[in-house]
Amino acid sequence: MLSLTLTAELEGVTSLKPTDTEENPYYYTFKVQCTSCRETHPNWVSFNRFEEHEIPGSRGEANFVWKCRLCTKTHSASITSGPNTYEVQEKKNAQKIIEMDCRGLEFIEFKPDGEWEAKGVESSTPFSGIDLLEGEWYDYDEKSNEEVSIKELKWTVGRA
Repeated sequence: MLSLTLTAELEGVTSLKPTDTEENPYYYTFKVQCTSCRETHPNWVSFNRFEEHEIPGSRGEANFVWKCRLCTKTHSASITSGPNTYEVQEKKNAQKIIEMDCRGLEFIEFKPDGEWEAKGVESSTPFSGIDLLEGEWYDYDEKSNEEVSIKELKWTVGRA
């Protein structure tokens, strides 16, 4: 099991999570590495938790199926839990966003490509369409008359 964790500084917002519904799925974007030959795929790969693909030579299905170009082995990954919300906290601790069952591959880097959402801590004002690609986000909460922000994002992919 691999998990994607996030450490961030939330100011005035909480419940940060990817916008991820069946009608509007979030595409999780990673760099992928083959665990057999250690080859890292040169391009970013994206998949969502709602699509299922058949695994060749198997009766199973997975959210992501990939054939390594170097060793020609077929590998797969599925999101098993999440997305979880990242809650505001006094100390910046890593919190799990998703967990994945990976067979023959590892995700080694994450890119927050896509829309995220959060809500105001005091006001519960919903914020949507949040872009975290630049590593920070700023807005203004009209209800609480305060600037809100998400900064110091640190994404980690590791053993769950």
